[in-house]
Amino acid sequence: MPRSCLVTDPVRYSVQDGIAVIAVDNPPVNALSQAVRAGLAEAVARLSGDDQARAGVIYGAGRTFIAGADIREFGKPMAEPFLPDVIAAIEACEKPVVAALHGTALGGGLEVALGCHARVALASAKVGLPEVTLGILPGAGGTQRLPRIAGAAAALDLITSGRHVAAVEALKLGIVDAVVDGDDPLAAGLAHARRLAEGEVTGRRSGEIDPGAKDEALFADWRAKTKKSARGQISPMVAIDAIEAAYDLPFNEGMARERELFKELMASDQRAGLIHAFFAERAVAKIPEAEAASPREVASIGVIGGGTMGSGIAVAALNAGLPVTLVERDEASAERARGIVSKLLDDGVRRGKLSEARRDQILSRDFSTATDYSALAETDLVIEAVFEDMDVKKDVFRRLDGIAKVGAILATNTSYLDVNEIAAATSRPQDVIGFHFFSPAHVMRLLEVVVADKTAADVVATGFALAKKLRKVAVRAGVCDGFIGNRLLNTYRKAADYMVEDGASPYQIDAALVAFGFPMGPFAVSDLAGLDIAWAGRKRRAATRDPRERTVGIADRICERGWFGQKTGRGYYLYEPGARRGSPDPEVEAIIAAEREAKGIVPRSFTDEEIVSRYMAAMINEAAKIVEEGIALRPLDVDVTMLAGYGFPRWRGGPMQYADRLGLDTVFAELRRLAEEDAFFWEPAPLLVRLADEGQTFASLNERD
Repeated sequence: MPRSCLVTDPVRYSVQDGIAVIAVDNPPVNALSQAVRAGLAEAVARLSGDDQARAGVIYGAGRTFIAGADIREFGKPMAEPFLPDVIAAIEACEKPVVAALHGTALGGGLEVALGCHARVALASAKVGLPEVTLGILPGAGGTQRLPRIAGAAAALDLITSGRHVAAVEALKLGIVDAVVDGDDPLAAGLAHARRLAEGEVTGRRSGEIDPGAKDEALFADWRAKTKKSARGQISPMVAIDAIEAAYDLPFNEGMARERELFKELMASDQRAGLIHAFFAERAVAKIPEAEAASPREVASIGVIGGGTMGSGIAVAALNAGLPVTLVERDEASAERARGIVSKLLDDGVRRGKLSEARRDQILSRDFSTATDYSALAETDLVIEAVFEDMDVKKDVFRRLDGIAKVGAILATNTSYLDVNEIAAATSRPQDVIGFHFFSPAHVMRLLEVVVADKTAADVVATGFALAKKLRKVAVRAGVCDGFIGNRLLNTYRKAADYMVEDGASPYQIDAALVAFGFPMGPFAVSDLAGLDIAWAGRKRRAATRDPRERTVGIADRICERGWFGQKTGRGYYLYEPGARRGSPDPEVEAIIAAEREAKGIVPRSFTDEEIVSRYMAAMINEAAKIVEEGIALRPLDVDVTMLAGYGFPRWRGGPMQYADRLGLDTVFAELRRLAEEDAFFWEPAPLLVRLADEGQTFASLNERD
């Protein structure tokens, strides 16, 4: 019979047939709170003195092992016992301790497992050290123990990327000692512990393993690769230094070096930015509609339009387990859409995201095409993804209004257009909402949920529930031209265009912003998206443009030549056939020079620092207007939009977090200086002025009701 003894509330101790069972029970993810750390320390001490226990097993109650640190302790001083000391006690225990892994063992959870003498995992388990995604590095021995167990190459890969590893791969790398089928981690752990106790298998203290000779070339290669991929983020580079200490120093000195580097990163602005991003992505789901109403049931999806966007939306829903009916205008178009969907699903199989059996099931059972709207009569939610033209979209919604069942949600996938006007084309505006997906829709994480004036609360709540099911980050946006993201894009892109007309090269601007941390500069992004899309938007807005607004015709001159970017082989850049990366185009530079000359502009030079300063000032100022107008609920919603959809460097936390770090008084001073050149474009937003005058931050608005 098992003998039980409660250690602390989240950690239980019992003995089963001579094996101590140490259960971590801190739902929902068994995070390493102070109480858990204290409980583990006490349980291991009890095991050491327990005559009835020959070995021990640490496992997680519920759905997972230990998924990492307790996020409620982020930003607060750590309380004793400290995790490195707890793990050291586990490793020093004279009796063998087995970690039984299921669910996820991440961060400190994997570090606890690495401090055990053996590890057994269920086949469904995943492990990883994702600390670099929060701007830090494993600080409880991960950089010292993992290379000793799995080798330098594996440690460098896992720690600098933060990626999760499935159990089978973890076994190949030596991170776990055995993989067991089934769903009972305790049984697997007990069986392995008995074999250890009886000498059938051996355990080992990872801190005592000789890591072997250091491969200087390997570390040099990883430094070069990581510097390029990190794009200015420091934690992956510092993590390499910590891993190298495992080869340069004895274990205890390596642990001290790891802790020293960990503390340096904890004090960095980048850590603050990444932590802000982490919490902001969780906070965006806190919307008034979710508190006021429950989501409607969505068991089926309809998509109207089978082009790149519509097919991507269909695949996102299909991958989430939702049956999809896609409507096109004729059989040929429907067959073409089926081909696009099939290709995207095949890509998922090739990347290991989808099994062949599941792909076949989707195509035979879950996905259908039609050429008549009547196929959507019983669908719970219909997403329109046709051409970005108001008259076309209104016609679609008028037809849907006469066919869709009562209570069906009608969503428009629009990037700029007025959702109120689209909703007014129906007799049920309360059921109409905007879903701004980003291309490719089955890959991009952001979904702007655009709330029209008459959209019902439960429809908004449904949009957020659907986003979660699709594994997307939803941000609530109000109705205006471009909503949050594209309205910002339109503004900071104008700042870039002004700099080009005044003397900067588009290629210098792109390079400066890539150095800042963006994956691509604005002109390369335009080529990727298609210059004709923005051209159509400029034409649409021309009639309502404020006469005080400065206009730049360079992009129009490029489009008039039929150069629309990558898809035509020419835009701002020249593209070789099939190439994704272009080269500077002398003819574009000639177009720019001619436009300057026509306006009598004498070009001047810009430093990279000046380019970044102007670009960010425009973005921050417009973002303040968006928050003040209620288009975004809070500054953090702007940050998440830019992080998840527009490539803003995550380690900077988003434009509002970046502005707070600079100081709003500094941003305001820059805007006042720039307003001397163009008082209309650079006029400081009233919200920014008020916060700067009061010594406040954008962050101070994130907790408001």
